[in-house]
Amino acid sequence: MQVKIQYKYVVEAINFLSDMNLKGKQSIHRTRFIKLLSEKLKQISEEEMELVKEFAGVDDDGKPIRTKEGNFAIKDTEEFLKQQKEYFQEYYVIEGGDAHGMLKTMTAVIENYDLEISGKDAEVFEHLFTAFENSNEKGEEE
Repeated sequence: MQVKIQYKYVVEAINFLSDMNLKGKQSIHRTRFIKLLSEKLKQISEEEMELVKEFAGVDDDGKPIRTKEGNFAIKDTEEFLKQQKEYFQEYYVIEGGDAHGMLKTMTAVIENYDLEISGKDAEVFEHLFTAFENSNEKGEEE
């Protein structure tokens, strides 16, 4: 079983899942899943900061250079935004092994979710639903 979450949805997925009212095993597995996403979010943030440093340069303390207004002093904004967008299109892949039971539980949680949602939550839910739906197609051979 394999689930792919696009980097641009990691924060929203954490928030969406955190707001779900779950009990027992579902709650435990949701917490484990959020923990994995949170660890990945830390890595994504660090790597994004490296990209910022590459385009803004660094000061004597190794921090990105900022403008007088406090924004990052990005030299080539168009290229920076292009690379940042490409980076956020990448996927975090969670698969099998110790995660197999958790992923099966989370698949059921997402597939059986029946509360009304709209806006950004609806977009995040659609991404999660598709990710878990695709995990069933690929993961049954495990």
